[in-house]
Amino acid sequence: MPAQSNPLSSPRRGRRGWHFPRLVAIIPSGAALEWARDPLAGVCKVRLTKSLSRLRALALIVVAGAAAFPITSVGQEGAPPAGWQVRTDGGGHGGGDLAFTDMPPGWHITTGPAAIFYDPGKTASGSFRVESEVFLFDPNGRNEAFGIFFGGADLDAEAQAYTYFLIRQDGSVLVKRRDGDATSTLQGWTPHDAVLTWAARETDSPTAKNVLAVEAGAERLVFYVNDQEVYATDRAGNHVDGLVGLRVNHGLNLHVSTLEVTSH
Repeated sequence: MPAQSNPLSSPRRGRRGWHFPRLVAIIPSGAALEWARDPLAGVCKVRLTKSLSRLRALALIVVAGAAAFPITSVGQEGAPPAGWQVRTDGGGHGGGDLAFTDMPPGWHITTGPAAIFYDPGKTASGSFRVESEVFLFDPNGRNEAFGIFFGGADLDAEAQAYTYFLIRQDGSVLVKRRDGDATSTLQGWTPHDAVLTWAARETDSPTAKNVLAVEAGAERLVFYVNDQEVYATDRAGNHVDGLVGLRVNHGLNLHVSTLEVTSH
C-alpha cells in the first residue's frame, strides 16, 4: 500500500512566507511561539516567556493531526545558539523575555528587549554582500523594526560600533550608525514599495518574508530589500569592515533563515 503524504509535514515556503497546511496557531499575550526546529520536519516548539498564570489567553496551539505534528515544550531560560552572542540595548544578555534558538533552516528570535545577535566568527571586510532572509510573524499591531548590521566592533564594550539597516511592518526602511550609546541617522524612516508589509502578505500565510541585503564596494554602500535598491551612500565615514549580525527591536517574533556574507 503506498504511503500517504502528511500535509502537516510538508509546509511550503512561498514568495511571501511560509504556508502551513491545516495548522492554526494562537499566541497568547506574553508568550513567545517558536515554530518548527525544521519546518519541513514537522516539529513544533513552544516557548513561554511568562508563567501560565500570567497569560491572558487559554489556548496555545490548535493543530489538526497533532500526532503527526508533535509539540515540544522548552524551558523559559536558555543560552543562545553555540557560538552566538546577544546584547540588549540595556547591555548584557536578555532575560526571560528574549528567546533565541537554533531552528534549521536558520534561527528563531522572539523579543523581549531590543537586541543585537551575532557570531563573533562572522565578519565582512573589503568588497562584500551581506544578505538575510527574514520571516515576520503576526506583529499584533506593533510597528517595531528588524534587520541586519555590519561593521561591528567592540560589541561587548561600552564603545560598541556598527551600521544597521532595518525595516518595519509599515513598509519603511531605516539606516543608522551606532557609536557607543549614541546613534546617527543616515536615512530616516522612509516608505518603500520593496518592503512586504504584514498587511500585504498572502492571506493564507502566517508570515511576511523580506530579504535584506547590503553591498559594500570600494566607495559606495548600497542597501536592498527584496532585490530592490532602497538607499545608497558613501562608504567613507561609516562603520563597514567588522562583525555582521542581526538587530531586532522589542516585542517581535521572527524566523531568520539565512545570514550570509559573500566576498566580491
